[in-house]
Amino acid sequence: MQHIQGISRHQLQVTSLEDKITPDNPVRFIDAFVQCIDLQKVGFTPVILKTEGRPSFKNQVFLKIYLYGYLNGIRSSRKLEKECIRNIEMQWLLEDIRPNYHSISDFRKDNPKALKQLFKLFVSFLKDADLVAGEIIAIDGTKSRAHNGKKSNFNQKKIDKHLAYIEAKTQEYLDELEKNDTKENVEKVTNIQQKIKRLKQNKIKYELLEEELKTSGEPQVSTTDADARALLVQGQVVEVSYNIQAAVDDKHNLVVATHTVNRNDKNALSAIALEAKANLETATFTVLADKGYHTGREIETCTHNNITTIVAQPDQGKSNESGTQPEYLVSQFTYNKQENTYTCPQGQTLTTTGRWHKKSRDKENTSYLFQKYRTPACKACLVKDQCTSRKGGREIDRSQYATVVEQNNQRYKENAQLYRKRQEINEHIFGTIKRQWGYNHTNLIGLEKVNGEHSLIMLVYNIKRTINILGIPDLIAKIKAWNSPYKRKDLFLIKTTYLNLFVAFVFFETSPNKLKISIA
Repeated sequence: MQHIQGISRHQLQVTSLEDKITPDNPVRFIDAFVQCIDLQKVGFTPVILKTEGRPSFKNQVFLKIYLYGYLNGIRSSRKLEKECIRNIEMQWLLEDIRPNYHSISDFRKDNPKALKQLFKLFVSFLKDADLVAGEIIAIDGTKSRAHNGKKSNFNQKKIDKHLAYIEAKTQEYLDELEKNDTKENVEKVTNIQQKIKRLKQNKIKYELLEEELKTSGEPQVSTTDADARALLVQGQVVEVSYNIQAAVDDKHNLVVATHTVNRNDKNALSAIALEAKANLETATFTVLADKGYHTGREIETCTHNNITTIVAQPDQGKSNESGTQPEYLVSQFTYNKQENTYTCPQGQTLTTTGRWHKKSRDKENTSYLFQKYRTPACKACLVKDQCTSRKGGREIDRSQYATVVEQNNQRYKENAQLYRKRQEINEHIFGTIKRQWGYNHTNLIGLEKVNGEHSLIMLVYNIKRTINILGIPDLIAKIKAWNSPYKRKDLFLIKTTYLNLFVAFVFFETSPNKLKISIA
């Protein structure tokens, strides 16, 4: 039996690109999605037609390229240029248009806000298609490495270390230079002088960085990407990166809100929760978040905006007390709301003067108010050494956010089974994006541009998951029937105008001079 033979490369074939793309190919949805919206109204930079020179490309061409590229794990503009030439699916999608890599790259770089708006627009479609419930939302964040290495990131401690090294090395060279003055070794003296000159230049560089750090008021400064920050990734591992925040609906695990910040999760809860509320246009929902988001001010902001929080309670610390045994932690003291007092495990009452104190909370210069609670009974207490090491007795601080935090902690205890769903809802999304697709870093510079790329990644994730839920034909039918706020209506208005003219002339025999048409 002979081997399977191929056809001749020189054989002519009569076919079309349409015949090569099956009805359930994802490129058909990309084409339908892009064609149903007016990109200029979404916010994409309009292409100005010129009377001379080479004709320009439509924005639709570049958006199709990027949606196809990110959907298939390709985001390099040079690789996308190659795909436009050799990929049959891309040829069908673009009708064999082949832009160069520079034009492709500029589109992503110049339209970060529009890409974020496009993500929100697709969330609106998901809501209209009843693919999101808007009742239970899980929030989490993940780090994406920035286009800025650790060596190009500085804080005051690192700058001081470099300056101290330069000072010590300079003194070492000066001492060596003084010894060589008596030996008439001209070549060695010249080398030492060159090294001292380089050290002086480096010292100026670090002094300028120190001045920039003080002027900006930021704890860090990055030289390659000014917006990138050294963030704690896991355990003690620190990377210069960005923090992608995502709010995920529990119905089909679709992302309903996303934005990127250059700080950790501690003060990020309310912003992403409020963005999800705006995108879903809902009155209220329940938020699930891990203990990294447990901050009183953030929980209070959510509560005031009618968002119910179930944020994991951090491990109980010892507050401002040292030498405290587990049975005398703050959690073991009972608070009386009516009397504004605490009762200790020994039955003694701690009271406050009512005065509010101010305390700085973290490196982001946020602060909060708190009241102090004490009792004179501590002086004669037999177990004082187990409760506190302070000579004046035990002291408890109660912050202005204590009430909403206690309510949140109570909900966390009462809804343990619901909270366990958090990982099921949102953890696999970051695993898919970073591990399977390889989108664990960004090559763009600046928070705004990075936000645009990450919005595009989340949009593509939603598209891929929606395709798995509905299938291509049903999804195309829904997107075409969708009443988008940015759907093109110009052609419809023109057709309607001609139809009105035809009806007026044929059925009513109205004279063109007397015909009046009003188009809204």
